[in-house]
Amino acid sequence: MRVITGSARGTRLESLPGEDTRPTSGVAKEAIFSMIQFEIEGRRVFDVFAGTGQLALEALSRGAATALLCDNNADAIEVIKRNAKRTNLYDRCRIICADAASLIRSLGGREQFDIIFVDPPYAAKSTGSVISSLRQHSLCAPGSVVIAESDLREPVEIEGFKIRRHNRYGRVFITVYDFIGGQEAGEE
Repeated sequence: MRVITGSARGTRLESLPGEDTRPTSGVAKEAIFSMIQFEIEGRRVFDVFAGTGQLALEALSRGAATALLCDNNADAIEVIKRNAKRTNLYDRCRIICADAASLIRSLGGREQFDIIFVDPPYAAKSTGSVISSLRQHSLCAPGSVVIAESDLREPVEIEGFKIRRHNRYGRVFITVYDFIGGQEAGEE
């Protein structure tokens, strides 16, 4: 697993041994970044279930301004830190060991992001609820994009988002959502 392009191009990234994380395949990662390639420069990134950190680090390598990387596995957090240092992108990262739902609630009303990666454990079937929570807690900046990886054949329709793309890459499906607004936290 390597950074595809940008300032950290070709840097090999470490992954957590075992089945605890599921790094995005190279084919899926290339597809994701070809879909959003003109939306990255200067943007704020949130990688909700970061795993190895490869998606946020790829975005930073391609010119994103900052990235918040979250994972609830302490071993994964250590891998993310090493990968961020290896790519020389550590200074533009905030790496937090936390439960995604708790972090989303705590950030509500304080921060917004332009590009959000959502790749929860497939067994949890929580893609839709996580993305809804991002909207409910006002973490989606106007015009933001959410990229979800799942095992769901059909995309999940989510209030406040328009499905831009839904494609299969091997055994996974990538869905790109455009944030179009809707009821925010505190609105009636």
